[in-house]
Amino acid sequence: MDQKNIGRHFILLGFGCLLVSITFGLVASLQYVVPHLFGDVLSFRTTRPLHVFLAINWIFACVTGVAYNAWPQVAGRPLHSYGLAQIHFFMHLATVLVVIIGFFSGTFSGREYLEFPVWVSGLIVGYWLLFVYNYFKTVHPDLRGAPVYIWSWTAGLVFFLITMTEAHLWLLPWFNDNIIRDVTVQWKANGSMVGAWNMLIYGSSMFIMERVSGNTTATRGRTAFLFFFLGFTNLMFNWGHHTYVVPAHPVVKQVAYIISMTELILFANIIMKWRRNMGSQTPPNSVLTVTFFSIADRWILMNLALAIAISVPYINQFTHGTQITVAHAMGTTIGINTTLLLGCVSWIVEQSVSRASRKHIILASRWLHWSLLVFWCSLLVTGFIRSAGTIGSLPFVRITEQMLPWLRVFSLAGVALVAALVAIIISLVKPILVRTDVA
Repeated sequence: MDQKNIGRHFILLGFGCLLVSITFGLVASLQYVVPHLFGDVLSFRTTRPLHVFLAINWIFACVTGVAYNAWPQVAGRPLHSYGLAQIHFFMHLATVLVVIIGFFSGTFSGREYLEFPVWVSGLIVGYWLLFVYNYFKTVHPDLRGAPVYIWSWTAGLVFFLITMTEAHLWLLPWFNDNIIRDVTVQWKANGSMVGAWNMLIYGSSMFIMERVSGNTTATRGRTAFLFFFLGFTNLMFNWGHHTYVVPAHPVVKQVAYIISMTELILFANIIMKWRRNMGSQTPPNSVLTVTFFSIADRWILMNLALAIAISVPYINQFTHGTQITVAHAMGTTIGINTTLLLGCVSWIVEQSVSRASRKHIILASRWLHWSLLVFWCSLLVTGFIRSAGTIGSLPFVRITEQMLPWLRVFSLAGVALVAALVAIIISLVKPILVRTDVA
């Protein structure tokens, strides 16, 4: 492995996880329409957790690659230890392979997001410690006067370790023997884990926006830090909207509702101001980055509206666990996180992308946006039908019959969505494979 290209290896691993994830996601969507598709060989019980696990690993692997590319530029010095970064890569790759094999062999732990044997979590914590060590030794972050992306990277890296610890408190009898305590802590950990990777993505995106625009004041201004502290507060508290159905203390639910997703308002504002300042002065080697960040901005606003709606306790009790929750997750994972990461990768490789490939990527990005919109809306309609049918005490068979036409739309949109992502990935992977100087 070429030490200069450690970042690209993580990006390639991320793209591999994304391709396999969307494949299993497509199979899972088809299984909504044809329940026994592939029988026991590839049942929904296997395809769903595989889709979720690999989607999460796409985010972590890709943002790791972007970070390994960015940190030496921030610090003005090489990465502290390429050797440790290589160990990190092989441990991450081994974790992905072990979990995939485990899922096919029926080895589950029963924990959402962490549906694998506990010892695998030791591997994850191990390589994450190497990641954190390389960050602190390379960047030497001094938070006094530092740009907001330094704060975001630091918070995301440290709090991921904290959330992983919380996610395994169920191993202690005091938590595991009490269902209310167990569920509350589990969803607290899961919600904060999402907040941790959001910090890494937002930090990387802010760094790249600064490099594209050449404006260093935007990442040091009051709005940027207000965004950071709101995001940090969300990391610690916004998980509460997952537990409205749990008889926890009312204050937990009230705090969660007040602050839920508020950081997205400011982040959307930051991207809009950045796009406005760029105007027609977009550098030739940043067209793709601006395109993907613009798409992410639209999805932030749309998903924000949905998030606020489903965070209302009365509404949440009918929507939680339905396709409306899935729509929120897909809007966040694909519409926001994936498009931001695609923009980050584009910034790294765009100077090596041909003019023809650039046009293809822009066309595919529009295809991605519109197919995701149809996908998202069909899930919302399906979830509404299910909620309305449940409230009206309709038999489940009748509810399913009403949902079926929209599930077909959902599956067809999923096919178009996968095609768009595959086209984008192929175009972005080519320069990574050809250029050995892409970090």
